Amino acid sequence: PNFKGLSFETISSTGPNSAIIHYSPPVEGSAIINPEKIYLCDSGSQFLNGTTDTTRTLHFSTPTEEEVKNYTLVLKGHIALTRLVIPNNKVTGFQIDCIARQFLWSEGLDYGHGTGHGVDSYGPVHSAGVGIGFRPYCNENTIKKGHLVSDEPGYYKPGEYGIRIENMVYLKDKKGLNGFIEFETTTMVPYCKKLINVEMLSEDEKKWINEYHSKIFKLYDGRFEKKSWEHQWLKRETSIL
Repeated sequence: PNFKGLSFETISSTGPNSAIIHYSPPVEGSAIINPEKIYLCDSGSQFLNGTTDTTRTLHFSTPTEEEVKNYTLVLKGHIALTRLVIPNNKVTGFQIDCIARQFLWSEGLDYGHGTGHGVDSYGPVHSAGVGIGFRPYCNENTIKKGHLVSDEPGYYKPGEYGIRIENMVYLKDKKGLNGFIEFETTTMVPYCKKLINVEMLSEDEKKWINEYHSKIFKLYDGRFEKKSWEHQWLKRETSIL
């Protein structure tokens, strides 16, 4: 009932188009989704009680070893940022941007956009007040309790494929640590299991993903018919790594 439309034009991109960071499909002549290639979808909605921005990268057949490796590197950075604990109102997004890039950097890879942006409630999906990245504005304001920001590292190979994983995270008090805050993930969408190399994950990372997927399954389990394709997909994508 509170839905009021999209918060930005949906980025729906297949194969080489997914390597274009801000791609938008034309009304005429759009590429047909190729199940043999990576598919990237970045979408969001406006609700009277909030604004969303979510990106998932998917593969519908068999991804290459390179695609799996690079997706997992992006995922590791994505998780590292969301598990971060920082002092309230003392750290800027400029200072923590490298947390999400470290695993890509270790392989000589990077991405050309910021790691996160503030999200206004029922307003601009890109808030100029706070951000996580290498641009100067990300060093102007500190991150503090109550901020809602995105966590969206990526990797893009021109002419071939693009990877981005984006959740919205809310900054809240860290229980038991006075003056410190943590990131609470508010986006409830599974990651693409086909693109995860479990051997590249630490035990803590696997535990975090499994707990996150468990929350998602419990949230949506009762919303689909048990024998429907939707429920089968949900059960598969949220199963234990």
